[in-house]
Amino acid sequence: MAKIDIEKILDHARWAPSGDNTQCWRFEIVNDSHFAVHGFDTRKTCVYDYQGRASLIALGALLENIIIAATEQSLAAIVHYREDSKPERPLFDVHLSHAAVQPSSLLPFIRSRSVQRRPYSTENLTIDQIRILTTSLGDTHTLLWFDGLFNRIRMAGMLSAAGKLRLTIPEAYEVHRQVIAWNARFSIDKVPDQAIGLDRISLKLMRHVLASWKRVEFFNTYLAGTLIPRIQLDIIPALRCAGHFMISAHSRPVSVTDYIAAGRAVQRFWLTATQLGLQLQPEMSPLIFSSYASEGMQISSKASAQKQADNILQTMRRLIANDSNFDRIVFMGRVGKADPAVARSTRRPLAQLTTVDKFDTPL
Repeated sequence: MAKIDIEKILDHARWAPSGDNTQCWRFEIVNDSHFAVHGFDTRKTCVYDYQGRASLIALGALLENIIIAATEQSLAAIVHYREDSKPERPLFDVHLSHAAVQPSSLLPFIRSRSVQRRPYSTENLTIDQIRILTTSLGDTHTLLWFDGLFNRIRMAGMLSAAGKLRLTIPEAYEVHRQVIAWNARFSIDKVPDQAIGLDRISLKLMRHVLASWKRVEFFNTYLAGTLIPRIQLDIIPALRCAGHFMISAHSRPVSVTDYIAAGRAVQRFWLTATQLGLQLQPEMSPLIFSSYASEGMQISSKASAQKQADNILQTMRRLIANDSNFDRIVFMGRVGKADPAVARSTRRPLAQLTTVDKFDTPL
């Protein structure tokens, strides 16, 4: 039997998507066929990581990458969740064994998959493309598809409302201030400003405004500070795409393993879109803010924020036309034909992801 190359598998795995490029995982190689994935979430510091769900979905995407990458060496990867680990620090054991498997067709797209925040073509996807994307989700999740100008306009309105909320609460400001790498095309641990989707003048203004919360409040109050970013980041992209999608679980996700399964399905979908020559951008803010409202959780210290979140929830429910469906939505975004992104988040080198002391504290 050929020797198992765990580091090669992990080198593929680390390219999984994560919110704001947090890379909420660290690796511990136990022996020649066994390694552990130490997860963590950012719920205490990031308003977008509601109940740690975004981090769990990212971890699911990572585990799917591992399973796909293992096939390159004709290996089966068996993942076991340690149920005695804390939900905010989930721990997974991965055991590798030789198996009669062919390399996955999705393997070549693990590194090239990325977020494209610029406008796409409005050319409709074909029935066959939609079928292939739906099939990629497997038998645990369903695709909800919203195309045509009317639906794109409806999505633009909801995303604009979520953008306004995102740009006017201090909790989101703290996240934005920390995760952007300025004057950068690539970043190993943040989001480079050139990948955000704003033009150069707007980027300079954004950097100036984000220097302090007082500046943000002043611009928002007196200079319509949310208007330009909402037009460039929410409205135009929402209108300029083939369509928007939601991924719905067959039953309401409640456990760690439910959200891990969601992340695995999301990653297969995203890699399949890349395989089809399509670009994708997550549109998670409406879903996240709606979840706060749906579950009666306070989203911000700012009094007006809760009403805004309630309104976004009502818009979301009208959009999917069935209140009972909302609790099963795990991911949403837009997709379409476009050139690949020329600026993107990269990843920490593998050495940084395997050397954390006792795997207790993220870097």
